[in-house]
Amino acid sequence: MTDAILSSLSHDAPPTDLTPPMQALWWLKKGDLQLGACWDRAHEICQTAEGDKPYDLVHALAHLIEGDLANAAYWYRRAGVQQTSDDPAAEWQAIAAELAK
Repeated sequence: MTDAILSSLSHDAPPTDLTPPMQALWWLKKGDLQLGACWDRAHEICQTAEGDKPYDLVHALAHLIEGDLANAAYWYRRAGVQQTSDDPAAEWQAIAAELAK
């Protein structure tokens, strides 16, 4: 599934067959894991289903990218997942692998 994300980053929007949490991951990667319009779009997606583990997990990553570590930790706890790295790129890979299961 990460291949579908990585191979489509040149497009204007994520593939429609991705789940919304995977689309949020796509937006985060499209924005080079930095704040900006792509981060905003990913964050909006995450907020549509708070309490749903995949959404909360990507929400945690969004706040890690933002640099709001306390908020990121909150969303990792809500998702019931241990943060594995302080590096957003490594976390992106781990979360993409988890959601692809």
